[in-house]
Amino acid sequence: MVFKRLLGSLGVGGPTVDTVLDPGAALPGGTLSGQVHLKGGDADFTVEHITLELMARIEAEHDGGESEGAVVFDRFTVGGSFRLAAGEPHSVPFSVMLPWETPITELYGQGLGIVLGVRTELAVAGAKDKGDLDQLAVRPLPAQEAVLEALGQLGFGFKSADLELGRIGGTGQQLPFYQEIELAPAPQYAHQMNEIEVTFLAGPAGVEVVLEADKRGGLFSGSHDTVSRFTVSHHGVEQIDWSGEVDGWIRQMVEHRASYGSHGSYGSHGSYGHGESHHGGHPHKDERGHGDHHHGEGHGHRSGPGMGTVVAAGAAGLAVGVAGGMIAAEVVDEVGDFFEGDEDEEGGED
Repeated sequence: MVFKRLLGSLGVGGPTVDTVLDPGAALPGGTLSGQVHLKGGDADFTVEHITLELMARIEAEHDGGESEGAVVFDRFTVGGSFRLAAGEPHSVPFSVMLPWETPITELYGQGLGIVLGVRTELAVAGAKDKGDLDQLAVRPLPAQEAVLEALGQLGFGFKSADLELGRIGGTGQQLPFYQEIELAPAPQYAHQMNEIEVTFLAGPAGVEVVLEADKRGGLFSGSHDTVSRFTVSHHGVEQIDWSGEVDGWIRQMVEHRASYGSHGSYGSHGSYGHGESHHGGHPHKDERGHGDHHHGEGHGHRSGPGMGTVVAAGAAGLAVGVAGGMIAAEVVDEVGDFFEGDEDEEGGED
């Protein structure tokens, strides 16, 4: 989605800006590239700077309930300090690195309901305009995709995804919000949980996977959900039997929750290829899990049909979405609100 707008602070006759992102979905921690196209106005102007802001629509919980808003989670200055003559076209190419924790917006091309955008700020003659906005698509890293694919193979089904303002305690989280992917339980676990939420916290060395499962009423005591954390490497993804690995995570969560039911919740942290874990206290929604990072070497090979095959066959899988195209339609509506209603809204800092 691209909007061409006059530099409002300068009125009619000011420069216009049109930012075009290179086609295709970006990767967390990967390169975002494109061009900022300028067109000179009725007079010569000095462009002081061109800044790109990464924005996300998030949900925030508070005493009054939940509210939605936009937050700026990174900024990049990609050009400036040049003269733009009247009527002159000028293009500024850019290539910037996305934060590792940038949320994923799609899986196998299917939208997840997450709204991200790139807003262009043009500063001219002491005035700033934030009028050009573009939708940002982000696909999962190989390790993230492998975990989600494994969950689909195990029978977990996608329900929804959102971005929550807050931090997860005991992790290396960098952004002021985190992504939750909510899944319906696989049939073999339906009697033990209502749903499970997956959060990815990616970094240069690997991805921390935070799993949170709610308890089925009457089965477990305590007032908190069950939380487990696992760290996987970016390397050797193709050598891992992810279906078996992720199923082991879920079984460990369920078994430990039954064993430690009197505590209401537990935190564990392991690495793929290892059974090591330990138990913590009572993590809350914005403080889930405890412990140090562990990096391990996995073994085995991936088996079974991939998520693409599962989806193509029409079986329950994460990329199926809700009632066909409903998710995609909701994304379009939200993007419209995001880009048209939040031009002047300021969110968080870097």
